[in-house]
Amino acid sequence: MVTLKPITEDNFIDAFNLKLAPGQEKFVSHPIRSLAQAYVYRTQCQPFGIYAGETMVGYVMVIYDYDVPEYDVWHMMIDESAQGRGYGGAALDRVLDYIRTRPFGDADRVALTCNKDNPIAKKLYESRGFRATGEADEDENELAMTLARRQETPS
Repeated sequence: MVTLKPITEDNFIDAFNLKLAPGQEKFVSHPIRSLAQAYVYRTQCQPFGIYAGETMVGYVMVIYDYDVPEYDVWHMMIDESAQGRGYGGAALDRVLDYIRTRPFGDADRVALTCNKDNPIAKKLYESRGFRATGEADEDENELAMTLARRQETPS
């Protein structure tokens, strides 16, 4: 079972100890850099450890862009020792569940970027409904989706 747990003083060292597989450094920033950004954007973001049971196997940050408005998924990564086990897809599902609660503001658009040389991540994102927007920044292509509103059931 994959869960998200907020990064706190109890688990930030576990996030620092996550490792990317060789060659993946060009695809995603290490959690140390991301946590520095989380501090700067602390009123509009939430960093999470990705857990398989009680073990942190990855990291992801959700940030709300008040200017657009939209939610962004930043720096998602799975430790090299845990890759290929479906944790990335399960974690992305949990991230989208979290965003559906609209913790920072009302927005239906969710965006992320994916390195043009990372077909595995692109396939994962597309499997969850993200589509290329045509926007790019250097080697990063933007993908986005619109979250469907949950239907309220009458009482």
